[in-house]
Order: sequence, then C-alpha cells, then structure tokens
Amino acid sequence: MSRGWIGALTIFAVGVSFLGAAVYSTWQPANGPPNPTSISNQTSLAPTVPSIIPQTSASATVGSKGTALPESAHFELSSRCALCHSFSDLASAMRDSQKQSVAPVDLWQASMMAHSSRDPYWRAVVSAEIAATPNAKAHIEELCTRCHAPMAAPITLSPPGETLAFLKPANRQAKLGLDGVSCTVCHQIQDTNFGKPESFTGHFVLNTESLIYGPHVNPVTMPMQRNVEFTPTHGPHVLKSALCATCHTVVTDAANPDGSPAATQFHEQAPYLEWRNSVFNDEIDQPNPAARSCQSCHMPTSDVAGTAISTKLAHNPGGRDFPFLRDRQPYGRHTLVGGNALMTRILRDNAEALQIEVPKSSFDSALKEIDQMLRYQTGKIELGEIVRMEQSIHVPVTVQNLCGHKLPTAYPSRRVWIQFQVRDATDQIIFRSGGFNENGQLIDQQNQVLPSEFAQGPLLSHFDQIDKSQQAQVYESIMADASGNPTFLLVRGAHFFKDNRLLPQGWLASHRDANSIQPTGLGTDDNFIGGSDLVIYKLALSGTPPFRIEASLHYQVISPRHAAELFTAATPEVASFQSMYNAADTRPELIDQTNRTVD
Repeated sequence: MSRGWIGALTIFAVGVSFLGAAVYSTWQPANGPPNPTSISNQTSLAPTVPSIIPQTSASATVGSKGTALPESAHFELSSRCALCHSFSDLASAMRDSQKQSVAPVDLWQASMMAHSSRDPYWRAVVSAEIAATPNAKAHIEELCTRCHAPMAAPITLSPPGETLAFLKPANRQAKLGLDGVSCTVCHQIQDTNFGKPESFTGHFVLNTESLIYGPHVNPVTMPMQRNVEFTPTHGPHVLKSALCATCHTVVTDAANPDGSPAATQFHEQAPYLEWRNSVFNDEIDQPNPAARSCQSCHMPTSDVAGTAISTKLAHNPGGRDFPFLRDRQPYGRHTLVGGNALMTRILRDNAEALQIEVPKSSFDSALKEIDQMLRYQTGKIELGEIVRMEQSIHVPVTVQNLCGHKLPTAYPSRRVWIQFQVRDATDQIIFRSGGFNENGQLIDQQNQVLPSEFAQGPLLSHFDQIDKSQQAQVYESIMADASGNPTFLLVRGAHFFKDNRLLPQGWLASHRDANSIQPTGLGTDDNFIGGSDLVIYKLALSGTPPFRIEASLHYQVISPRHAAELFTAATPEVASFQSMYNAADTRPELIDQTNRTVD
C-alpha cells in the first residue's frame, strides 16, 4: 500500500493547527538552576517503568549555522523549553495587554497536541484497528505514531498482544514520544513540499541542523545554541496553513480483513483542503478580505481582550527578564484551541491514571477557550419566515458555517446537529427533533433513543424537510468500505457513505480539491450550499397557543454511535477508555441557539 492509513490520526479539535509563532531566546542548561515560578519545571511526564527499548535519539553540537544530524532529528522535551518559555512572576516577558500570562508552554500543555500520544481515545482506536486487521499491525502502529508521537521515531514495533509498547518504558525515546506534538517538532518542520500530497499524512520534513524556525527576523541565537544546541532561525513558513496540513490532511488506503489493499486515495481527514476551497484561503494571489490561516484561529495573536499581543519571547532560566530582548509581534497564543471539550475533560479528570502532570486550572482555562470558540467562531442558527396555517406550521431553519473548513471537520467521529422543538402556552413540548438525553444520545419526542445511536443500527439520512420526531438533521461523515457498506473502521474506509458536513463559505464545485472532499448522500437538496444549509420543519399543531419555537445547534467530538462501535472491540485500551467515557459528561456542546414566539 502506497500510503496506508493512520489508525486514528487526528489531533482532536475543530481545525486544530500546528505551533505557528516561534519563541526564541535562551533555554535552561542541562545542569542549570530550576525556575522557581514556573508551573512546568517538574520532571518528565514519562512513566517510571523498566526500560525495554534502547535510546535512539541523536544529539549534536551546533554552531552558528547548525550542525547536520544525518541520522535523526534533534528533539528536546517541553520541560526544557519551559525553563525559559513558561510564565514567571519575576519577569515581564510573555504577558498580554492585561499583564496575564501567554507563555507558550503553559498554554500548550493543556492542548490535545500536548497529549496526542497519551490520549486514551486515540490509543483505544489504534488497538481496535489492529484487532480488526492484525496482519497490518506494524503498518498501523508506525503510521499512527508518525503524527501522534513524532519525537519517538523511529519506533520499535510492539510484540504480539501489545499495542504502542514503545511508549511504556522510561527511556528517552518513550519520554519524547509521550511529550506529544511538542515544541521541537513543529518548530523544526521545514517548508518542503508544503501544500503538496507528498507532505500529507505525516510526511513533514524536519531539518537536520537543529534549526528552530519562527516568524521573527534577527533572533537572538547564542543563549539557545549554548544551552540546548538549537539555533533560532527566521522561518516565516511557520505561519502557513500548509505546515498544519502535513498532519491534518490524512489520505489513506482501505484494506481487506486479511490486510491486503482494497482501494486507494481516501481523503479520510482534509481540513486543509476544505480550507483551500473557501474564502479563508490566503495562499492564492488575490485572497478574499476574509482570508486567514489556520494559525489565525487556533493560535490567535490577540489576547482575550482583542488587543494584539506584543511581548518579549522568553525570560532567563532564573525567571527574570533578559535585558537585551525587546517586544515582538506577531505573538501567537499557543492554546491550539478547537472544539474538543469532551477529551479535555477526560484528560483533566483522569490525569493521575494517564500520568499527566498538568495543573487542573490549565485544563479549566482550555475549556473556557473551547467554549468561546464554539459559541462565537463556529456556526449560527436562524429561524426564517414562519408560515402559520390553521392546524400546521412551516418553519425554515438556516444553519451557517463560520469555520474555515467543513463543520465538523477531520476525524469522522464528530457530528453537529439541529435540535428543533415547539412548546405550547403550558410549556409542553408538542414537537421535538434532535433532542438528546443526559448521555448525549439522540432521542425522539417520547424520549426513546434513536436506533441510529447503537452499534450496527440504521443510519440517519440527510433531510431537506423534517416532519417526524424520529428524523433529525445531523451533519456528519460516515465511511464506507470498498464494497460500499457503512463502516466505522478507518482501516476499511474507501470513501464516504454519507458526508453532509456543512461546507465552508466560498466552496466551489469546480475547485481543484473538490473531487477529493465533495459532499455525498444529499439527495436532491438544493438548499445545501457553500457556507449554509436550509431545513424546513413541517408539523401539525396541537395544544394551546402561543407557541414557542426553539432551535439550537450542538456539537459532539465523539458521537455515541462511534463510541458504541468502538466498544465492540475487546482490547485493554478500549476497556480503559470506555470506563473513562462512561464516567464523563458526554452531553453535546452548544454552538448557537435562537427562539421565536408565534400565536
């Protein structure tokens, strides 16, 4: 197989992007003093269990232009970066207009990027994929870790009966792997094949000269070179969406149960290609005024008050300002925020079990950022002109996509849907579509869970009009295998059985990427267009007027149907995640809501 698949290659978040605004200056020497005010200066997050894999990482002495590392890239743990790039109350560096911390490591540490290799959902999915196609175990493991544990490459493949065994020992390779998508990954990616298929599916190219790229000219180089053998280097390409695309465009090949290839070139995740076919694309000669990069949304250069951040990029290892540094712009907040509230809560609430040493307050702050993005930057729902008849009513509902990609995008566990309901004067619900229970499962007006929520159940269609409580407009992608049957295994995915995810604004069917990411399963719905969809709700009226019409838009990063399908796999990783999932708040996140009263 030419590319293979990546078992669950997604960094869970709507439109998640790589680290864009580089931070330079000086890092802590290996034997230097700790920063007493840093919240990120503890020991490594790696588990302390016996080592079974020899150290494979490389190191080198770097001069003014860097010394090539011919065998492997030079990586460091984020804890080393934190000594100069975390918050210190003794310094003015890395503060916004409100004097609040915007230190890169402190913001990054609660992101899904930081926990890409600890993520229990990812581990569960990888194990389920291997269980489904055991002959392809080595291939799945290698490709799944290419983006989820990039600093551990090359990995030692797991022995029979184990999954991701190379992450279990306490040696340097495991520690680096467990540091996820860390500082010295994104900031060492060079602009080779950017935007081309050759760079997709984790085929980013790291420089071998220990160069740390960032957007600022004339960086101070000596302290970082001396302390950690890296050379800060002007690299404006870190602000390009094509950098994010190297892992956030996943092209896979389907396989048969015996591991043999069944189909090719399935664009299983493609937020970058969706963005390229939108008004947000800033890579063209004449970009739309609305154009902006992935980093602009997921690593904003303004603080929460809307003020552009201008600050020093580092303090010294003792926590005090370097006298020779000046404020820099742009400065990206390394929140890497998306829509993944569920997994952020699971990481926070299971930190001890997952051996995560991140303050609970950091996860709480990340959850606030996620809520703000979902509520104000993701989508809108509106009620159109209501047609009232004697015993019935027609209500047009329009949903708008505000994202720079499909809504939802990337990994096919995600969904967005409309909850529509009508109450009479006594507050009784006389009609409901898209309702949900405390477990986040879709229910009908009689509070019965829809059959589509269970493993091997029927699938919901795309609707242009809805007149029954058992119908619900759910925007999602459902894969199909090479025979055209629905599947929830990435290893089987050959094309999409259903893909009615909301298109971004400016979508063109004639665009060069359209064939790879076109919607499917829409029927004859002419109201499904770039940037929006219109659904007509037609229902008979009963009860006492006036009637209150309510419409809301909701998001789930893991649909109960996807969870149910995953839980059919009998692996230790699946069982572990299932216990965390069952204990979590799995109700959906609110994107937008509106209401109107009619007589």
